[in-house]
Amino acid sequence: MRLSPVLLAAVLVVGGLAAPAQAQQATAKGPVGWDVYRRLDRLPELPTGVQTKQFSSFDRTADNNDGFEGTYSCLSTSDSTDDRGCVIAEHTGAGEVQAIWFTRDGGDVTRTGRITIELDGRKVVDASLQDLVNGKLGAPFAYPLVGNADQSSGGVYVEVPMPYTRSMRITTEHNPLFYHVGYRTFADAEGVRTFDPAEKAQDVIDRLKAGGDPKPAIPGARTQDASIKLAPGQSVRVARTQGSGLLSAIKVRLPQAEQVLPETEADEGRAFGGGGSSEFTVQIDPANDGVRLTRRIDPAIGRQVAKVLVDGQEVAQWPPSRLGAAGMWAEEVVDLPASATKGKSQITIKNVFVSSDLDYNEFTYWVDSAGKRTDTVDVGDAADEAAHNYKIVAQTWQGERTFAFPMDEAQLAKVRVAQEVLQGLRLRIGFDGDRTVDAPVGEFFGSGHAMVPVKSLMYDIDPETSTMSAWWPMPYKSGATVELYNDSDRTIEGQASVTSANRPLSGNVGYFRAQSRAGATTPGKSWTFLRATGQGKFVGVSHTMRGPANRNYLEGDERVFVDGSRTPQIHGTGTEDFYQAGWYFNRETFNTPFHGNTAHLAPATGCPAESDCTGAYRLMIGDAVPFGSSITFDIEHGWTNNVEGVYSSTAYWYGSGRDATAQTDALTVGDPASERAHGYTGQGDVTTLDSAFEGDLRNATTLTATQRVTEAPVGFKLKVGRNNQGVELRRTGDQSVAGQHAEVTVNGRRLADWVQPLGNQTRRWLEDVYQIPAGATRGRSEITVQLTPKTPWSAASYSAWSLR
Repeated sequence: MRLSPVLLAAVLVVGGLAAPAQAQQATAKGPVGWDVYRRLDRLPELPTGVQTKQFSSFDRTADNNDGFEGTYSCLSTSDSTDDRGCVIAEHTGAGEVQAIWFTRDGGDVTRTGRITIELDGRKVVDASLQDLVNGKLGAPFAYPLVGNADQSSGGVYVEVPMPYTRSMRITTEHNPLFYHVGYRTFADAEGVRTFDPAEKAQDVIDRLKAGGDPKPAIPGARTQDASIKLAPGQSVRVARTQGSGLLSAIKVRLPQAEQVLPETEADEGRAFGGGGSSEFTVQIDPANDGVRLTRRIDPAIGRQVAKVLVDGQEVAQWPPSRLGAAGMWAEEVVDLPASATKGKSQITIKNVFVSSDLDYNEFTYWVDSAGKRTDTVDVGDAADEAAHNYKIVAQTWQGERTFAFPMDEAQLAKVRVAQEVLQGLRLRIGFDGDRTVDAPVGEFFGSGHAMVPVKSLMYDIDPETSTMSAWWPMPYKSGATVELYNDSDRTIEGQASVTSANRPLSGNVGYFRAQSRAGATTPGKSWTFLRATGQGKFVGVSHTMRGPANRNYLEGDERVFVDGSRTPQIHGTGTEDFYQAGWYFNRETFNTPFHGNTAHLAPATGCPAESDCTGAYRLMIGDAVPFGSSITFDIEHGWTNNVEGVYSSTAYWYGSGRDATAQTDALTVGDPASERAHGYTGQGDVTTLDSAFEGDLRNATTLTATQRVTEAPVGFKLKVGRNNQGVELRRTGDQSVAGQHAEVTVNGRRLADWVQPLGNQTRRWLEDVYQIPAGATRGRSEITVQLTPKTPWSAASYSAWSLR
């Protein structure tokens, strides 16, 4: 018997963290609001009548201008006295804001000014964006639910779930440049209570900070243990269960995969750009036969050239800096001739900008004369700068970096062993006779490059003990099997354990699945995280990347297409942006419960020659992406898939194996036969548009079709499944005019307005979806739709997708 969603929620309550009395009501849409984090045991539930979407500053031409100039960052601008600024997100109907991210100015978002979040006509946030992400507003806007650029390596984020029943609008005081707002839309407001910032949710914050298994405890759970000693090609069964139940934890310890830490050092520094210079006075030995000046730099900025003046006389030039690995210190040397230094006890050195890929940076200078070190200038240290009369002109940056030094051969050998073990040992899980997981263990637990710290919501790695743990809830009907397979060339030893519990399986839940793939990227084609059919939802990815040392493969945007739509529901602005960081992870590695940059290796620390190795993860829990019949979730490598790399990824998702939506009818606007068959009424001349949909630059989906643009009422009928659980009405239209708006009536019932704030004059075709609640469609085999446009309204077709 299939239980109702409310009864299912009662069955699934098994102890642990209790939600307050005013918690959101359980519905077919799944957990809402704080229950997203309080009820992670319900993660396998597959929702009905829910879509996950995103507003972002992506380049509407499909190129790479995703925020550098702010060209596409405002959906519109508001001149309201109470709400003046840049509108970055807007929705009419019920939904939930889930994941907000910004960056600019290296991660400092001060110049964006205030952010206003308005839900159901009430301002729930109206504050400085920088204060918000710094945690100055206090709970619930506290770390790790919010984070600044130091905590998220160049980006700032908000992961506070903020539901609304009628409307949402987010505005920034000034153009924010780079941003995205992830949000969910609901077919109805059942079980949704508008977010109240007075509810501090301290229990959620404490639970997220604590780490470990975040799910409510399961009574009667038992753990099966197994020792691992696998020759190449061998496998071992770690656990086997029978009957209906749930796997709740998997742990693997691999002592051969050791943590190897390079020596690192933190240093403050500055940089100057065109027309700029730095100047300081240093002590030297008068008996010198010339002076050697050494500069510590960040080599990720290539071709840094500056003239060197001694006491006002040009005597040398810093050679063009060789582009090096980000996150690694480098040093450069210039020799100052004796003609400018001999017989002097001190000299004034001036560096004058000549050229650079960005600017000229400096952290520390060392001065050697007459065979010994005679002075050191610590740039960025106020006292030391004052002691050396340091001056800078046209400064572009000031801050601190913690970078690594090269490893020795013994350390590199240990890193290579760890990589072989983490990438060669595979975790295989089967449920009810079907294998749904076959993934490299390192990547599955968050790091495919090295044994490094990982501290995410659903898995972690303790590198000090070489132990990896995961807490995804994994339900099954008749049994589960967990195995480890050695696909490497060395014998692997360790221990593993699996925790499970017997319990009835009820409701619309999916099997836990992990889609893993590895190999070289293909020029001109995006890298696929997940391509799947049937009903399911995407909940995260662990990504192992190798590319050029300049890291420009990170320019690639992610895109998500659901249920055959030709318009992506999510269109990002860059790879590190997807991982909610910024500027190629400019604060280096980090972890939060939701996203992280776990590993960054250079050739000197374990990456192949002339390459950059980066590992990252993103969990999409509140902003999980549901789909009814199919999903394609991919990411570019480079600006337009034009940078070669070697990638590996493991996408986490839940799926049922059956379709939960199907197209039941379609009306072609402008086609006389189709309009007659669907009782179409409406005005507007029939015109033909030849354009493209948003998405891939090189492989654009194009369409030549007729359409009507009208401000007069429109009516039509579409067939639907009689046993439907709601209907999604999909429109293909011309979005060259942004902000289209129409009133909606279905079967005589007035529903929320259809408001589409998007617009694109380059790629004009858009497929957008209006969610019709089951209360207006259930038990009917046909719906009558009436649209009353409030603006010019474009449509080339309407199709009905019945939910079941």
